[in-house]
Amino acid sequence: MMARADALPTEGAAPVLVITGVGRPGQLGIAVAQHFAAAGARLVIIDRDAAVVEARGAELRATGAPVIAAALDLTDVPALIAATDALLAPYEGRVDGLIHCAGGFGATGPVAESEAEAWHRQIAINLTAAYGAARAFLPALRRTHGAAVFFASAAALPGASVRGVAAYATAKSGLLTLVRAIAAEERANGVRANALAPTAMRTAMNTSTMSDTTNYVELDEVIAVIRFLLSSDAARISGQVLELA
Repeated sequence: MMARADALPTEGAAPVLVITGVGRPGQLGIAVAQHFAAAGARLVIIDRDAAVVEARGAELRATGAPVIAAALDLTDVPALIAATDALLAPYEGRVDGLIHCAGGFGATGPVAESEAEAWHRQIAINLTAAYGAARAFLPALRRTHGAAVFFASAAALPGASVRGVAAYATAKSGLLTLVRAIAAEERANGVRANALAPTAMRTAMNTSTMSDTTNYVELDEVIAVIRFLLSSDAARISGQVLELA
């Protein structure tokens, strides 16, 4: 269900959305940013790679959208928190929605043969980064009674095959626990948090590495669910994980 354009969280002014993982063309983060820029939102886009995020910011600003592009490491939580006030200052500290797209898949092989470095990397980019984004932007979300959307994976759902991907599945399972904690802790503050657990999405990376017969979840389908979860139509939905298959 696509939410109405006027159903985005706002109190008169255009909503401010923080979107993480807005890096390479053809990936989820930039598709989400393009959609909400066209819908009239003011954006803060974040990626680790300065050149990449600045390029995406320039592309979005060329369409007339207000966009702040920031190169930040979401796993460096103290530095991220320290940067937040200055980052949001042009929008008077406002955040109506957090869309955490950052993360990455990595097969680590059988646990008995896995490398610790690969394990720690999957935990960092898929779980620690989600914690960092939540820790940095929840205070601003409280002020607007905003909402957050995180990305888990079908690999984190009961019955999923996790052979060879223990680190990735563990990180995404941890993310689901994080989302439930945020939802419970922030309910009294009017903040909602939910997660999407898609199977393979039709991104540039997936289509270059996966079979032609893969049953992809289309990015516009994902964006429609994000928009619904951010909207007043989902005011009673928090702490949930929605599988997209």
